[in-house]
Amino acid sequence: MDYDSVMNLALERGFYFPSGGPYADAQAGFWEYGPNGVGLKARFVELWRRSLVRRAGMMEIDGSQVMPPSVFEASGHLAGFTDPVVQCTACSATYRADKLLEGDASLHEGSSPSEIDAAVAARGVSCPGCGGALGPSRRFNMMFGLGIGPGAEPAYLRPETCQSIFVDFPRIYKTMRGRLPLGIAQVGKSFRNEIAPRQSLLRLREFYQAEIEVFCNPNRLDDIKAFGEVAGTAIRLHDGSATREVTCERAVETGAIANRTVAYHVGLLAEFYERAGIDMKRTRFRRLSETEKAFYATTALDFEAEVSTGWLELVACNYRADYDLSGHAKRSGEKFEVMDGDEKVLPHVFEMSMGIDRSLYTILEHSLREDAENDRTVLSLRPHMAPVQVGVLSLVKKDGLAERTEEIYRSLREEHSAFLDHSGAIGRRYRRLDEAGAPLAVTVDHQTLEDGTVTLRRRDTMAQERVRVADLAGAIRAEVAFPAA
Repeated sequence: MDYDSVMNLALERGFYFPSGGPYADAQAGFWEYGPNGVGLKARFVELWRRSLVRRAGMMEIDGSQVMPPSVFEASGHLAGFTDPVVQCTACSATYRADKLLEGDASLHEGSSPSEIDAAVAARGVSCPGCGGALGPSRRFNMMFGLGIGPGAEPAYLRPETCQSIFVDFPRIYKTMRGRLPLGIAQVGKSFRNEIAPRQSLLRLREFYQAEIEVFCNPNRLDDIKAFGEVAGTAIRLHDGSATREVTCERAVETGAIANRTVAYHVGLLAEFYERAGIDMKRTRFRRLSETEKAFYATTALDFEAEVSTGWLELVACNYRADYDLSGHAKRSGEKFEVMDGDEKVLPHVFEMSMGIDRSLYTILEHSLREDAENDRTVLSLRPHMAPVQVGVLSLVKKDGLAERTEEIYRSLREEHSAFLDHSGAIGRRYRRLDEAGAPLAVTVDHQTLEDGTVTLRRRDTMAQERVRVADLAGAIRAEVAFPAA
């Protein structure tokens, strides 16, 4: 399926929609989740916790979205978190210069305005909208600034969730009796003043991240006791020209991945996304070139998925060395070293920075299909990911069936995400549930009143069976349970 099909599904089935509703001054880059989107996101985050945070024995925090300038001076964001922009001299439209010059080998992540201008001139690039000449480029900082209190004290909305993890690390390590390697995780919103956000969840100004920072002893990067759990896990590595599938163990042996710390967490990540319902044959871990890496990364892999718009970055996997802790130690004057056994060490950091919104879009696109034989559109979500786990339907609304249906619905919704629907032909109601991704549907009919059984229908096969009402909750539980990590 393509982007437009996913957008239609999202709007018609309550997954997500633009913020601002009918107002003409609504800004681009802000989207809101409807009931089904909230349900899908909640299941995604819970699976993330099960597959990564709890499985690897990590800790989770919930940091502030507003932080002082000192944090972002230390992190380098105030100086380096910029994109190059150009403006058309004719129509005044603004563009990201690096997007207009995509593929130019002379440019890199930190290219200066003069280098950008030279490339624009050399390639004869003009305004994509009106064909007008482009003005001089400049660096645009994507931080959202705030004024706090009546004195408008300066502060910033965080552009990523990880800085509170770095700032809080010494306290967490001490109070929680931490040991290296120590993973600290966080889910929350981040804010980036993107220049021209388009394509709904694929580029946002207000977005959800799930970040993990693994603090490790740089002298013990291969000392991962649980590595055997993922040694045989297959990952797809892309080196810039070709993609090959290897096991995590083989990736370390050949040097494709530098050490077991990185390989272990990459393996966990791959297993998580497979459970989330992404087609892993359409994914890759792409090694970033020196010109593509973020300013804080020594080595970097992007976990990408293929969608109808191209390859989409879902997770940035960066080995940040001691860039963050040393920066915060220098700026704050506090000590960030910790004891690892008898050794005093300033930990290095391996990061997995996940875009939740992009991941949810990819799950939707990879799961959406047309069933031409049965004239229906099906969102084949993994049952444990479905925002609606079971639809509860009455065959007709008379003869006491509506009342009995509502009784069954009330008994199920205490444990399961259930949806009650009396309206329309039964076939049409099944189709609506198929589009919303509900893996199961329960139909209450006249036989229910006679023998206490209902029809249980499965979305993907359309197969139906009779199940006793007393056994219904257990049958649903077995179908929609999260897989074991």
